Amino acid sequence: MAVLHPSPLGGKKNTRTVGRNFQSIFLMIFTLTMLSGIGARLAYLQIVEGNTHRQRAESNRIRVIAKQPERGNIFDRNGKLLASTRYPRSVYLWPMAHTKPSWPIVGPRLASILDIPQADIEKKLDEAGANSSSLIRIARDLNEAQVTAIKEYENELPEVEIHTEAVRYYPHGTALAHVLGYTRELTAEQLKERKKDGYRLGDVIGQMGVEKAYEKLLRGEWGGQQVEVDGAGRPLRVLGEKQAKAGNDLHLTLDLDIQRAAEKALGDRDGAIVAINPKNGAVLALVSHPTFDPNIFSKQKLTQKDWESVQGEDHPLVNRALSAFPPASTFKIVTTTAGLESGKFSPSTILQTYGSLNIGGTRFGEWNHAGFGPLGFVGAMQWSSDTFFYQIGRGVGGPTLIEWTRKYGFGQKTGFEFASEETKGLVPDENWKQKAWKIPWTVGDTINMSIGQGALQTTPLQVAIMFAVPANGGYRVQPHLLKDNEDAQNWRESLNMKPTTVKILRDGLRKVVSDGTGKVLNKPTIPPVAGKSGTAEAWKRRVKQNHAWFGAYAPADNPDLLIVAFAEHSGGGGGSVAAPMILQIMEDYYQKKYPGKYQKPEAKKQ
Repeated sequence: MAVLHPSPLGGKKNTRTVGRNFQSIFLMIFTLTMLSGIGARLAYLQIVEGNTHRQRAESNRIRVIAKQPERGNIFDRNGKLLASTRYPRSVYLWPMAHTKPSWPIVGPRLASILDIPQADIEKKLDEAGANSSSLIRIARDLNEAQVTAIKEYENELPEVEIHTEAVRYYPHGTALAHVLGYTRELTAEQLKERKKDGYRLGDVIGQMGVEKAYEKLLRGEWGGQQVEVDGAGRPLRVLGEKQAKAGNDLHLTLDLDIQRAAEKALGDRDGAIVAINPKNGAVLALVSHPTFDPNIFSKQKLTQKDWESVQGEDHPLVNRALSAFPPASTFKIVTTTAGLESGKFSPSTILQTYGSLNIGGTRFGEWNHAGFGPLGFVGAMQWSSDTFFYQIGRGVGGPTLIEWTRKYGFGQKTGFEFASEETKGLVPDENWKQKAWKIPWTVGDTINMSIGQGALQTTPLQVAIMFAVPANGGYRVQPHLLKDNEDAQNWRESLNMKPTTVKILRDGLRKVVSDGTGKVLNKPTIPPVAGKSGTAEAWKRRVKQNHAWFGAYAPADNPDLLIVAFAEHSGGGGGSVAAPMILQIMEDYYQKKYPGKYQKPEAKKQ
């Protein structure tokens, strides 16, 4: 009988079977785990982030070709064009252009053709971001040679596109620079501030003048095309289009003929000329010199010569019509008003004038060093007697004189549209002097202020508003440039002056021109004029170079034109330097308005 023994080989076989089963189970669990992870990730990508990825895919397939709106045109009061649009050719790139393999060829070639550093091009593309779906302008105002070169190398420049765009154009160049202002491409800082308002990289914005003040009206709305492209970025079809909406046209109160005449009259002198309608504050001309050509800012890149033209030591970008200077004897309008309205002096007041007055131990001189004998208010205005007005100022006192200075609008902005450019000027008082000099106000300060000197600072525009008060019968008006600005046109603030005060002011200003320091304006070539001169003491580089002022309006009995001329550091007097400018402008204006009535004598003989 045979005995069966367990085979040792059979034992080994069972161990291997168990090992294989364990490996199979582990592999199955691992596979299931991996599949679960992949499934979960796929579910997350499809469900949670599906919309995001669809948008990314869509943005890679769809491009937006933006179309910049045309800015509104600007016209003068008679419909003459002051600012419009031209259509240069510009170079655009897709933002991801410099990340493509072809960029080592495209970048240097494009930089060479456009004469722009390649780093500058790449910076613009980086600022836009590689995922941006809008074309980015990298150069403007292509000349024919550049256009030809890009076309010649178009096989090497597949990402480069040339488009025509709307760019601001100022047909009168320097003649209207400070009043119209200019537009310029947004800086990076401005873009951060303006993104919420719909501005984008490469957009332009009004930087000063009318362009800045009425940016919202002039700007318009962007349009563009949605274009489907293939994997190589080539356009396949237009998916949709939104027309760009042009900005609103503006009609200004400005009169181009008066503006040109004022520009010519001021010439190469540093200074300003302001012309307004004294009845409603409409600004008819606003000239400042030195000036600049606003068209240079429409270029993609300013040359060294361009920068020198706007960054000179005389500060061409500064609007002197809105900058503050001592008003000199033009201010005697305010001193007269304070004297009469305070009740300290009557309309029949007569005061002796002198070569000088000693007040508080200080000698205050008369401009002719001799005096004019006894004078009333009208005669004192006629000859611009300093010692007469010293006595008026001392009589009314500092607080009353300061009160009337503020009533005339000095020391505050006029309400003119260029709020960010307009200076308030300075009306000094006790608080100001204590803060600035840590010493009290004295009678000497009042004396200086009575003739428009000392720390008093006013702008040519503010001086024009001062002259408008006697011109229109006692009302302060608001200067404005927008023709249909009814609120400004109708704004009149009565200074509640006595009729006798207004009459003395008007009589005195008329006497200045008929028989006094402004006789240069007493001509048959223009209507009867009323006005006042001013010569402000000033120094430039330690040399005395006075400022010259003259303000005048015509016709004297019912004025429709008021002009203030200011010559900075002219070194001459108001009657000899500034008044002839006003004569030149008025002759041009009234001879055009009334042909044959106010001709020059030689013209009549012909």
